[in-house]
Amino acid sequence: MKFLDLVKVYIRSGSGGAGSVSFRREKNIEYGGPDGGNGGHGGSVWVEAVEGLNTLIDFRYQQHFFADNGKSGMGKQRSGPHGVDKVLKVPVGTEILDEDQETLLADLTKVGNRALLAQGGNGGFGNLHFKSSTNQAPRKANPGQEGVERTIWLRLKLIADVGLLGMPNAGKSTFLSATSNARPKIADYPFTTLYPNLGVVGIDSSEFVVADIPGLIEGAHLGHGLGDLFLGHVERCSVLVHVIDITHDNFLNNFNIIIEEVNKYGNALSDKPRITVLNKIDAFSVDEREFYKEQLKEIIDDPIFMISAVSGEGIEKLLREIRIKVDKGKTPNVEEEQGSLEWHP
Repeated sequence: MKFLDLVKVYIRSGSGGAGSVSFRREKNIEYGGPDGGNGGHGGSVWVEAVEGLNTLIDFRYQQHFFADNGKSGMGKQRSGPHGVDKVLKVPVGTEILDEDQETLLADLTKVGNRALLAQGGNGGFGNLHFKSSTNQAPRKANPGQEGVERTIWLRLKLIADVGLLGMPNAGKSTFLSATSNARPKIADYPFTTLYPNLGVVGIDSSEFVVADIPGLIEGAHLGHGLGDLFLGHVERCSVLVHVIDITHDNFLNNFNIIIEEVNKYGNALSDKPRITVLNKIDAFSVDEREFYKEQLKEIIDDPIFMISAVSGEGIEKLLREIRIKVDKGKTPNVEEEQGSLEWHP
C-alpha cells in the first residue's frame, strides 16, 4: 500500500428540498385549507478519524464528495425526507486545512473525532407554515437553501511518541528494525526511506511508538532531496532522537545541518526534547569512539549516547533514556495543575 499524507478534496453539502404548495381536496370537507409540507434538509459533509488507516491513499482515486439533497415537501402535510450525510473516513492524526493550506479547520487526534465540514441546506417551508388568521389560503412556499461547496486539504501527521532525525544512511531504519517488529527498507545508498515508518518499541514492560522519516540534507527547507515536509510527522512526538553516522568524514557538519533544517522548519520543532546519538560505533575502537564523542561535546552540552544498531551495543541504555523522556512528556506538571485549581476571589 502506497503512503500519501497530503491530498486535495472537493466537497459539497446537499441543498434543502423545496416546500410544497398544496390544499386539501377531500370529499365532505367543507373548508380544506393549505396542507403543503416542508422540504427535507440537505445532507452535511463530515470527517471522522477511524482505526485501521495510516495513509490518505484512498483520496487519490476519489476527490469529490457530495452529500444528498433533501427532497421536496408534499401534500397532506408530508415533509420531504432529509438528505443522507457524507462522511469522510481518515486516519488518526489528520489535519483539515482550508483551501489556502494554512487555516486549520480541525485536528483529529483520537479515534472517533468528528468535524463538520459543510452544513446541509435547510428545507423550505410549505404553504401550511404561512397560514394565519388573515391569510387563510397562502399560495407561497420557500425554496430549499443551497448547499455549501468548498475545497479543503487533508494532511496526515502520524501519531508517535518518538521521532528519528538524521541524514540519509545515518542508520535510522536499521535502529527501528533492531528495536521493533517494523521492517523498513534498508540499503547502502541514500534515500532508501521514501515515506515514514512506524514501529512499537518495548523496554522494561512499557512501550512507545517510534517514527522513522526520510533523511534530511542541506537545503531541505528549499526542496532539496525529499524536502522537509516529512518533518510534519514528528511534530506530535514527545522527544526527537537525532541519529548521527560517526563513520562519516564530517559528521560534525552533518549534525549542524540537521539542527539548522529543524530550526528553519519552525512549528516549535526545535523546542522539543532531543537526544543525540552517535551510531555505527562498532567500526571504531574504544579510544576512537571517545575521541569523536569529545569533539561533539564541544558543540552541545546534552548527554550523548553511543550505539551500534547492527550489533545492538548501547541500544538498551538509549531506549531506557527515551522511555524516561516519553513518560515525562506524557505526565502533566503537578505544580501547574495545583496552581490552576487555587481559589481566587
